[in-house]
Amino acid sequence: MIFSSLQFIFLFIPIFFGCYYFAPNHIKNIILLTGSLIFYFTGTINNPEHYILFIISMVLDFEVGLLIEHYPQRKKLFLWTGIIFHLIGLSVFKYLGFVLGELEKHISSFHFSSDIVLPIGISFYTFQGISYIADVYTGKVKAEKSLLRYTVYISMFEQLIAGPIVTFTHVRKELYRRRISISLILSGICTFIFGLGLKVLLANPIGKLWSQTCAIGFESISTPLAWMAIFAFSFQIYFDFFGYSLMAIGLGKMLGFKLPKNFNHPYLSLTMTEFWRRWHITLGSWFREYVYIPLGGNRKGTFVTIRNLLIVWLLTGVWHGAGYNFLLWGLTLFLVIMIEKWFIGDFLNKTPFIGHLYMLLLIPLTWAIFAIDDIKRLGIFFTRLFPFFGQGVWSVFQYDYLKYLKLYYPFFIVGFLFSVKLPYRILRRIKRRTTIYLIIVIILGASVYCMYRGLDDPFLYFRF
Repeated sequence: MIFSSLQFIFLFIPIFFGCYYFAPNHIKNIILLTGSLIFYFTGTINNPEHYILFIISMVLDFEVGLLIEHYPQRKKLFLWTGIIFHLIGLSVFKYLGFVLGELEKHISSFHFSSDIVLPIGISFYTFQGISYIADVYTGKVKAEKSLLRYTVYISMFEQLIAGPIVTFTHVRKELYRRRISISLILSGICTFIFGLGLKVLLANPIGKLWSQTCAIGFESISTPLAWMAIFAFSFQIYFDFFGYSLMAIGLGKMLGFKLPKNFNHPYLSLTMTEFWRRWHITLGSWFREYVYIPLGGNRKGTFVTIRNLLIVWLLTGVWHGAGYNFLLWGLTLFLVIMIEKWFIGDFLNKTPFIGHLYMLLLIPLTWAIFAIDDIKRLGIFFTRLFPFFGQGVWSVFQYDYLKYLKLYYPFFIVGFLFSVKLPYRILRRIKRRTTIYLIIVIILGASVYCMYRGLDDPFLYFRF
């Protein structure tokens, strides 16, 4: 069950929130935990081991937090026990299949099933669990004494599957007591539906161009179509994940929680450094707080700073998936950010026109590395983007891009508009609530129609 599904909108939401709102305050956490566990169970029904791993993970983190607080002389042992458990679980389910597949390619006598299914949300709840026990270890928070409140924190369905990555300190007060008002509920509904619209009405249709281009084969496309396709993917991944984050924030408001902002118009950035302060903000904050700073940050000289940044960006790449392209993607981001830091960053920030042109080229190129998991196919795709490295500008179908331009140009226009601040400023200036509600109803109706027609896809970040 996903947010952008008819089952979630017309079955789960009415039943769950009906129970949640009418329940007394002292049992709201029980209702939230029950609903969240049911939500996660529907996604793991074919892989019960994933559900068991999730339950064990929550209980273990809870106990580790208590042990760290009760036995401070052994707290480092307990901390690393919790971290190693999470890393083993993540490694087995996320990376073991890739390693076994590579061994099978290079060792003819090696035969082992590499078909390991990734548990949904494991990358997110793993990071939340590690952040909790690390915060207890450093004394940033007191260990939670209630297993109910802790499991509610980890399992809240609105952020369980694909974030935002929420630290315990961010929601601790709301776990004890939260205020729910009609205005907050209405605001949450509007935020949820707006995010739904970005996902269903924009990310899904424009993403079809990337899927069609992959199906054609990169050897058979022209340079204009290659650029159109990677720009389409750039819009798809942004509005897919931004839409999900808005839906999660909207559901959080409806529950009485204020979840952290995850995007801040990243495609308006002038440098890649700025881009990653605006994109997936909670992931960047997590790596800064729990990897970069503990390693020494920038306090121990230039060499250590560079080493720490390299570790962070390689881990960022690996966190997103198992594959050589993710390592290459993380390494590329590291190199670009280093070049900006020491050479061109100040110039780009002082000359916005050049900075925007620079990012207009760089963003789709880095997303190409991210999206194409086969290094050989990635090389072919780059020869299409830059024909002077390989084949000519045109494919066997010289004007193939015109066909797709006619189909997709409205989505490119809308994607560009909603990548800048203008439409959001216009929406904020609308004072009449009836106008806002009318817009929201239209978005909901159009989204439901598309979902009913089967014009929907899972969220991209479910893969990570």
